[in-house]
Amino acid sequence: MFVARFTVWTLCLFVLAVPAAHAQLTVAAASDLQTVLPVIAQRFQQVERVPVRISYGSSGQFVTQIQNRAPFDVFLSADDGYISALVTSGHADGSTVVPYATGRLALWTRTDRGIDTTRGLTALVDPRVHSLSIANPAHAPYGRAAVEALQRAGLYEQLRQRIVMGENVSQAAQFAQTGNADAAIVALSLTMAPAMRSVGAAVEIPLDAFSPIRQAGVIIRGTSRAEQARRLLAFLTTPDIATLLLSAGFGAPR
Repeated sequence: MFVARFTVWTLCLFVLAVPAAHAQLTVAAASDLQTVLPVIAQRFQQVERVPVRISYGSSGQFVTQIQNRAPFDVFLSADDGYISALVTSGHADGSTVVPYATGRLALWTRTDRGIDTTRGLTALVDPRVHSLSIANPAHAPYGRAAVEALQRAGLYEQLRQRIVMGENVSQAAQFAQTGNADAAIVALSLTMAPAMRSVGAAVEIPLDAFSPIRQAGVIIRGTSRAEQARRLLAFLTTPDIATLLLSAGFGAPR
């Protein structure tokens, strides 16, 4: 199988301006949270007076970084399996695991490609789809879900030569947004960003087309900010934040 691979991993940081006297909480977050987590962090700071610094990337890569002592206090994973791996290896506190959402998957294309996304995954057999971007399934839950959805639809073998991979789901979405891929199967949450909505169209892939993407958070063992971390995880489950996550393209936690 020929697959174009992109090895550059982009680390995005979001830091709120806060009084220096407060300890900063450092969060490793799955890329699908980029459209909504800054808002959540801002609201959390307003309520708790705790500053938040967020790094975005693929969940699998964060596991490796945390196991190599990356200085994170909280891990918000797109797959609770990665949480379990950190608990098993002793790098996360299993008593602090908090499910916060279920991931939803979407097919997205630029409107100038002329591809009928209302057909769902079958739209990908259109000869104008020369390339399809997904997150790397080796360490990105949305990439695994994309492959599974294509396999269940009987399209994977037909399309596998056209697949290009981003190192995380955000990079996969960016490939399609910039026109470097003709279509993308990515997190529904990312397709709802203004930059994506202004140039393209998305259709949600039914939840029964892939295994559930159970998203959860956990406190990293050894952090000196465990109490602030607990408050952040609890904040994710409050009714207002749960409603915000639903409106941002996530499902309720399972």
